[in-house]
Order: sequence, then structure tokens, then C-alpha cells
Amino acid sequence: MNYTNETFYFDYGHSEIQIIIEDFKHMSSTQEIIHKLYIRIRDEWRYTPFNIGLTRGHFIASNIAKKPEGHCIDKAILLVACLRALNIPARLHLAKVSNHIATERLEKIIGTNELAPHGMVDVFFDNQWVKCSPAFNKELCDLYQVDVLDFDGTEDAVLQQYNKHGNKFMAYLEDYGHFEDVPFTFIKDTFKSNYPDFYEKFKDQDQIVI
Repeated sequence: MNYTNETFYFDYGHSEIQIIIEDFKHMSSTQEIIHKLYIRIRDEWRYTPFNIGLTRGHFIASNIAKKPEGHCIDKAILLVACLRALNIPARLHLAKVSNHIATERLEKIIGTNELAPHGMVDVFFDNQWVKCSPAFNKELCDLYQVDVLDFDGTEDAVLQQYNKHGNKFMAYLEDYGHFEDVPFTFIKDTFKSNYPDFYEKFKDQDQIVI
């Protein structure tokens, strides 16, 4: 598999993606690119779990780039596309997680604090694959008293288990593995199997805005 390929979803030839990576094209250090690009995606697109895409177009990187915010899968797709555009191998990684803080609004609607699928990114650097989560922007972490995740390609940077007061924040429940391209059908089927009643109610819409 070639994890630098452009695909239907990772459409990094699009002008929206090229604009994002312009500042990184002339950096000589791959590690610096990985670090600064991660921060760019983490902080310049606010995290929201309340806009769920049900069409293929929702998951195209260039469409995500046009929006001011996105959920974890959106932001992971955008980071993968930008990394590949800079010839850095990257792939989407999906999992199931639980969120123990600030999910009251979501729990009232879907009936649980378990979120599936959750999107992350695998990056190949220094002869190894490492995982990162660009989901939670700095302002959100400050609001909920959680350490901000940083990532430079040398070690995994995934969800925080506890907030700064020692209270449980996030936990991984199931690992769905990595994908060369965005597995639209798998994402939709996973969402449907985890939230069947919620899915049936909104399945005929292009997206669910909670």
C-alpha cells in the first residue's frame, strides 16, 4: 500500500489543501513539518461532535478545509491529506472511545458517552508508525482543564485519560484499525450499529446537526 497517494477523500491536489500546506513546503525538517502541521490542524479547526456526516462528500478533505470546525474524523482526514500532500505517509485510524466529561448534551441525544467511530491519524516517521489525535483544539482543552496533546512524530499522542484534577476524561474501548482511504461504508455501518434508533431517525438526511 502507498500511504502518500491522493484519493477521492484525500484530495490534496485541491486548492483548499494546497493553501493549507503552502507554509510547510519549504521546511527542510520532516519532523518540524509533522509538528507544526499537527498544531495547525488541531487548533485552526475547532472540534465539534455535533455535526455528523452521512454522505461521501462530507468526508472529502477539501470540503472539510472550507469549514471552521469538524469532528474527530473530519480533522483526522484533513491532517492525513495535508501530510500526504507533503509526501509524508499517513493513514486514517478508527476506534471506539468513551468520554466522561462534558458530554451531557450528546448523551441526552444518543443515550451513551461512548463515541464510535473516533478518528485518529497514523504517521510514518523515522521507520515507525505513530498515532496522533488532532481532535481537541487548545481552547477546548483549556475550557475542560485537560492537557493539550502535542505531537512531533516521535511517539504516540492520543486521547488524554484524565483531566488536570485527576478525573477520568477519555478511554479507548475498541480499536478498529487503520485504513488506506476513508472507509465510508464502515463508518456509516459502525455509527448505525452503535446508535440504531438515532440512525433510523436521521438516515434520510445528508447530515445530522445535533
